[in-house]
Amino acid sequence: MAIRVASTQNVYNYQKALNEASKRQSDLLEQGDGSKLHRPSDDSVAYAKYLRYQISGNENTQYQENVDTAISWMKTSDSALVNMTDIQTTFKEKTVSAANDTNNTNDMQAIAKEMMAEIQQLVSLGNTQQGDRYIFAGQRDTTMPFAMSETEVTRGLAKTLSDKQSAYFTNADDAGTVQQMLTLSGSDGNTYYLNTKDGYIYTKDFVESGYQDKVTKDANATVNPAVDAVGQLQDWDTGNGGTETVSKYFRNTGEIIDSKAVLSGAKDVGSGKVSGLTFNFSTVQQKIVTYNGDENGISMVKKNGTTEPTSDIINVTGSDIWGKDIFDDANSGNSASGTAMLNEMLTVYAKVKGDDHAWLTGDGQTISDQAHATTVNTETKLGARQQLYTSVKTMLGNQNENITNDITNVSSTDVAKLSVKLMEETTIYNMSLALGARLLPSSLADYLS
Repeated sequence: MAIRVASTQNVYNYQKALNEASKRQSDLLEQGDGSKLHRPSDDSVAYAKYLRYQISGNENTQYQENVDTAISWMKTSDSALVNMTDIQTTFKEKTVSAANDTNNTNDMQAIAKEMMAEIQQLVSLGNTQQGDRYIFAGQRDTTMPFAMSETEVTRGLAKTLSDKQSAYFTNADDAGTVQQMLTLSGSDGNTYYLNTKDGYIYTKDFVESGYQDKVTKDANATVNPAVDAVGQLQDWDTGNGGTETVSKYFRNTGEIIDSKAVLSGAKDVGSGKVSGLTFNFSTVQQKIVTYNGDENGISMVKKNGTTEPTSDIINVTGSDIWGKDIFDDANSGNSASGTAMLNEMLTVYAKVKGDDHAWLTGDGQTISDQAHATTVNTETKLGARQQLYTSVKTMLGNQNENITNDITNVSSTDVAKLSVKLMEETTIYNMSLALGARLLPSSLADYLS
């Protein structure tokens, strides 16, 4: 009788090979969900790439959400600005119509009524919301930005310079700011204009028409205060020529702080000039609009890398839409009002209501033109920014496709290859089981025969 004893080593080797075959089969079955990477140990190099691609994909998704939000915000803003410019176009036409001195009092009152309705509509458009956020309020977008006073206030009367006057009298270097002088009433009964940047005072006749004689002789002629001005305000503290800041007498909306304020001590400049005059500020009774937002931008970062503060800003504020005037420009000493052109338009309304045809012929039409131009300029800039974001949206979409392809290439399973390998491993495993059943004894009795 022969005894067959299986080697312990043979049993161990067989079990090890069988377990390895089972693991290979399990690993292949795990890839049946479409991914060949479930843990770093599956393929450390590929898994590292997969993580980098995932991070890029998440960033891309966030940028796409930013861009979509930004475009939606800017579309709402643009729609409101388009409506504003349409209203301002009509306002310009009414200003031209009102300047016609053939209009009687009833005609002027009717035009004034229409103008007020248009200004109220502009204020309403300024309070446009995106959801529960006010789109023109800067970062204070939960606060309604624009409000019109219910009663009239005493506002300083500015002389608004035409393009030709501005080229002669001022250095128009502050973009978005209407070029103006303050209107003064002299103690001699005449009207004068004060350049607040240097304190020089000019007669009404010279500013409105007299300067043209010099321009006719020399197209490049500019102001020469020693010849053109009638005097210069004296600084009360030093006695030197100069001017005190607008903010001492006016709020940034143009409302006068002291209606009885008097400027005195005009200093002679040149021969034959008047001196010793006192001046009161000319004023107008009108309503004003105030701005309760701020001038801060809302930024939506659209791509990784360095930030672009200018192009990443998606909103426009009160000052962007309504510019600045003499009461809130950089030289005034006041902060930006955010409603400069709106308040100038309310001055136009007050002059129409008061039948001041002469003022409307000059200043009124200039204000209407410049208010419209300021808003159109802002609309154009916003449109360019919106185009930029639309282009970035296309770029991000293309990037997302590339990132998706990279993730697929590094992590997805080749189904055809997986099927073949799985069949192979299944066959090997099944054959191993069958072979083991024949070679390995099922009990100790089988060792004996």
